[in-house]
Amino acid sequence: MHRCHRGEEEYAGHLMFNREMPSDFRADPIAEARKNWEDAGWGDVAGGMQAVTSVMRVHQILLARVEAVLKPWELSFSRFELLRLLAFSRRGSLPITKASDRLQVHVTSVTHAIRRLEEAGLVRRVPHPTDGRTTLVEITDTGRITVDEATIALNNEVFGDVGMTESQSNALVKSINAVRKHSGDI
Repeated sequence: MHRCHRGEEEYAGHLMFNREMPSDFRADPIAEARKNWEDAGWGDVAGGMQAVTSVMRVHQILLARVEAVLKPWELSFSRFELLRLLAFSRRGSLPITKASDRLQVHVTSVTHAIRRLEEAGLVRRVPHPTDGRTTLVEITDTGRITVDEATIALNNEVFGDVGMTESQSNALVKSINAVRKHSGDI
């Protein structure tokens, strides 16, 4: 497996967040947007706008990194998450609706991911052994190998270096959880 390093040209997604800004670039565009919000008379919500826009930008940056790492396995992050969930399960299988609940996505999204993973030979649908109304999605041996390799790559190239210290990472999760609680997500 090729390990991605800062500055490697072949990883366009990785360069997106590691490249140096042009020397004439003086300001953070999101900070500039906040200033514009304040100048327009919306100062009371400018912090919220800046927070939301910052989270959305970081989502783009991290998703680009993750998808660049997963590209050799032809996995999207959503398909990786489903494979990892199945690999973590006791039997290597879950009812499709339970997978949907645990991944916090609509069942149609999970069904689409399953179809793509089935085509690649990484999962299969099997009847539930005791409930004829339920279909299980089950990881294959090839799926286990694939998700284990992809997990090692993500751990090395993304999760092990997200651009902040462990303390900063914990503080970020705590802040994000406040938003999730406010929204009824947790």
